Amino acid sequence: MSAIALQKPTPASRGGFLYIYPMNIPYKALFISEQPNGEFQRTILERNTADLPAGSLLVRVKYSSLNYKDALSINGHKGITRNFPHQPGIDAVGEVIECHENRFQPGDKVIVCGYDLGMNTAGGLGQYIRVPSEWAVPLPNQLTMEEAMIYGTAGFTAAIALWQMERNLQHPDNGPIMVTGATGGVGSLAVAILSQAGYEVIASTGKQATATEFLKSLGANQIVGREAVNLDTDKLLLRSQWAGAIDTVGGNTLHTLLKACQPYGNVAACGLVQSPKLDLSVYPFIINGVNLLGVATAENPIEHKKMIWKKLAGEWAIPQLHAIKRVITLEQVSETVDQMMAGQSFGRVVVEL
Repeated sequence: MSAIALQKPTPASRGGFLYIYPMNIPYKALFISEQPNGEFQRTILERNTADLPAGSLLVRVKYSSLNYKDALSINGHKGITRNFPHQPGIDAVGEVIECHENRFQPGDKVIVCGYDLGMNTAGGLGQYIRVPSEWAVPLPNQLTMEEAMIYGTAGFTAAIALWQMERNLQHPDNGPIMVTGATGGVGSLAVAILSQAGYEVIASTGKQATATEFLKSLGANQIVGREAVNLDTDKLLLRSQWAGAIDTVGGNTLHTLLKACQPYGNVAACGLVQSPKLDLSVYPFIINGVNLLGVATAENPIEHKKMIWKKLAGEWAIPQLHAIKRVITLEQVSETVDQMMAGQSFGRVVVEL
């Protein structure tokens, strides 16, 4: 591997403080560059911490994970990452090397997920990141660093979806919760977290033939095909079939979930793999009082992030967490991303740095 020639940053100001970065540590990273023909090249190369952007916190990354948003960034999606070359990875956990504020000390273990990490700020698919210290959350004592990345943004998304539903009076006694895209990262963790929280879970997947036992092992009580939640009908309301849902798919699937949700239930929307568009009537809302909850994870207040991570380490901790992981190296990321984009991946992929 050869070092890439990038201009080293000059001292930078953030939040009124002047930061100067004397450390000049070589490290390995996945790097995505845009070619003159418009294609995007994936390279593992040696970078330098002096090439990282301004920020008050330098972290040595131990683990990252792969998410759908990472796959889009790696494939050059300009809606995710505007400027290339780029070091992707929206999740990271590791040890603090230096902090220019009082939030952390060298050696502290921290989780960094969300905000701009891995989108337009160098992300966790490199052995070092530099970010604002307010982006980091202390790693709960009950979690190992590997376990934190089995959850990652996917687990955080599933957990905050349930938290929002329960703030809106969702309860296990109300009836079953439908989870769509149940073999994906968010979906599989949603199934497991809901089960751990005492809910009856219906899991929807297009991989019934290969994933039934996997989903049952996570706590799913019933497995249905994706066609069960993607109905082609002009009916404005359907017979109630679930008390709520966590949807990772979007499009007509989300519309179906709303029409077939029981009165006063909650449908949490956190995905768009089917479609970002939603063509629906207001009937589920004004007749049945169904609540559509948007789940946005990146910019959650830091206190919400700390609270959700404590729940994942405590009352919502998944006993079978390690059963849904696959650990890969940085060199295996490119192949795994292609599998993910082709719909051939399920569970959680952890990247060991």
